[in-house]
Amino acid sequence: MGRAKGNLLDNLAALPWPAGIVFGIGGFVALRLGLPALLRGNPFAPAVLPMAMLMSWFALVVGLLGATMSWFGQRHRRRLLDAQQGLDSIAALGWRHFEQLVGEAFRRQGYTVEETGLGGADGGIDLILRKDGRRVLVQCKQWRRRQIPVNVVREMYGLLAHHRADAVKIACAGSYTRDAEKFADGKPIELIGGEELLRMMREVQTSPPRTMRAFEVVESTSIASTLIAPPDCPKCGKPMVERSNRTTGQKFLGCSMFPVCRGVR
Repeated sequence: MGRAKGNLLDNLAALPWPAGIVFGIGGFVALRLGLPALLRGNPFAPAVLPMAMLMSWFALVVGLLGATMSWFGQRHRRRLLDAQQGLDSIAALGWRHFEQLVGEAFRRQGYTVEETGLGGADGGIDLILRKDGRRVLVQCKQWRRRQIPVNVVREMYGLLAHHRADAVKIACAGSYTRDAEKFADGKPIELIGGEELLRMMREVQTSPPRTMRAFEVVESTSIASTLIAPPDCPKCGKPMVERSNRTTGQKFLGCSMFPVCRGVR
């Protein structure tokens, strides 16, 4: 199963960035030095070599540009994964970014990841994973409010046999129907729901996002920054927020339901 057809630059950008540099420099050397040596004494050399010189620069430029695009793409995927805080932020992504997010999570687990470009917003094979001689097909479903039905799992099982892969995985931001889970049971099919996906991502995040910043509490006349959850109002039990006295400027905690509730700490 190969990548969807694209131009040379797109294919280089999909590879690790060193591959673009190797392609550019290798192509330049081969056309600039290797081909003239190969055609030495050949009567067709005068007609071929000028074009080869031009193509050598083309290969170098395309290779370096592909490497640059690949490097920025990898950085984007790393930042995309490290920025996720929960299922809400994952569900807010577009389907293409969701695929990149899932692919980066598997990449950090040691898989070689190929983004096929064959799935699209409606499904199909989005990723191909390779590790320890095994090939795994992955479909990404960014469905949070809808459960993945059994027909989606059946289709992926059919692709497993058709492409002679070792296993399939379906990753979504939500959950699966009972029929889908029952169909996958005992088969080389892994159903990754939203909670499991989030747990997997948190395990491989290099710089886990901070939880919501805590509020400031008053200690005598100074305010200390903390990382604890805001306390509840002593009157109504709602969360409290930081406020300032308009006259003195002194900080205090007031009920978030003010003016309905005037509880303070």
